[in-house]
Amino acid sequence: MITQEIVKSLARQTPSKIVMLVLDGVGGLPKPETGKTELETAHTPNFDKLASRGVCGLSEPVGLGITPGSAPGHTALFGYDPIAVNIGRGVLEAIGIDFPIEPDDVLVRGNFCTVDKNGIITDRRAGRIVSDKSAALCPMLEMKIDDVQILTAPVKEHRFVIDFRGPGLRDNVSETDPQQEGLKPLEAKALSAGAVKTANIVNQFVERARKILGAKHPANMVLLRGFSEKPNLPKMEDIYKLKPAAIATYPMYRGLARLVGMDILSTGTAFADEIQTLKEHYNDYDFFFIHVKKTDAAGEDGDFDRKVKAIEEIDSVLPELMNLNPDVIIVTGDHSTPAMLKGHSWHPVPTILCSAYCRPDKVAEFSESACLQGGLGIFPATQIMPLAMANALKLSKYGA
Repeated sequence: MITQEIVKSLARQTPSKIVMLVLDGVGGLPKPETGKTELETAHTPNFDKLASRGVCGLSEPVGLGITPGSAPGHTALFGYDPIAVNIGRGVLEAIGIDFPIEPDDVLVRGNFCTVDKNGIITDRRAGRIVSDKSAALCPMLEMKIDDVQILTAPVKEHRFVIDFRGPGLRDNVSETDPQQEGLKPLEAKALSAGAVKTANIVNQFVERARKILGAKHPANMVLLRGFSEKPNLPKMEDIYKLKPAAIATYPMYRGLARLVGMDILSTGTAFADEIQTLKEHYNDYDFFFIHVKKTDAAGEDGDFDRKVKAIEEIDSVLPELMNLNPDVIIVTGDHSTPAMLKGHSWHPVPTILCSAYCRPDKVAEFSESACLQGGLGIFPATQIMPLAMANALKLSKYGA
C-alpha cells in the first residue's frame, strides 16, 4: 500500500486543483419495499453524469467489517492511517469552535440527552435541542472536582465540549454513551493505569450533571464520547505540497481539517452556501475539502426519505461545482449510515474520481451497486489522496 512517506517524497507543486466532496454517511442499505438504497432511490442526474466521466469504486475507511467513527473515516480520506491516528471527538469539537486548549487538557464531546425516571435513555440527542438552549445549560456544568477544573462550551444543537483541566489526566477512558436508546449511561472506566484519576473525576462529574439537569427535560442528562488529548499530526501542506482549505458547517469537521493544516473558510449552512464559498476562494487554494452533514443526520435518524431528499438537493447544486472545472473531483463519504440501521455501518462507501487523466469505466450512475462494478474496485480510503494527486499531475515518478 502506498504510504504517506512515499507520497511526500514524490509530491510536487502545480497549479492544478483538487476538490474532495464528502457526503457524510452517504452509503446505505436497500429499503425492503423497493430493494433500493437511499442513493439508488434518489434522482441524481448530475452525480450520474460525473460517474460516467470518471472512474468509480467502493472505499473502505478502516477495513473489512470495521464500522468507522467520523474521525477515522475522515483521517483515512486525507491519507492518514486511521489505525495509527485515532483522534477523539472531544479535541476535534474543541478545535472546531476555537476553544483554547492547554497542553495537558483532556477533552470530550458531550451530548445532552433525555432519560426517564429510571435513568434509561429515551433520546440520545434530547430532541436535537436548539443551540441557544445548549448554550444556556453549559455554564451550569462548570465546576471543580478535587484539583481538576471542568470547563464547557456549546457546539451545535445538543452537542457541547467538556474540558477536564488539571494535573495527571489521561485520555484513555471509556465512553459513557452506549450509542443506543433503551439503556442507562455507562460508567466511565480507566483503560490504562494512568487514566484511573481521569475516570474517577469523569464519573463524579456525570453524577453531579445528573442532579443539576434533573429538571431540565428534555436535556436532563449527558452522554460523553471521544476522550482525547491534542495530537501532533503532520500537515497536509508538508506531505502533499498543497495549499488546502476546508468548507464545512459542523465544528467537528472544521476541527479535524484544522488539525491537518487546512485553512477554515466561513460558510453558510446549506450546500449552495458551501459552493458559493468555493467560488469566492477558488483562486486562493489548490485543494478543497467540502463536507455535507445532512445525509448522515438523516441516516442516524432512520429517515430514509429525508436522506434521499438530501442527496437530491446536493445533486441539484452539483453543476455549479462542475462548472468550475477542477482538475480532479472526488465524491465519496467518510462511512456509510444506512437509515435501516440508524447509525454508522461497516459497508464500503461509493466513490467517484473524475479527471482528464482517469481511465473511465462503464459505470453510468452513482450508487453502491454500480460502483461495485467500477474500475477502482473495493479499495482502502487512504489511497484516495494518492490517486487524486496522481490525476492532478502532482506526483513525480517513483524510482529510476
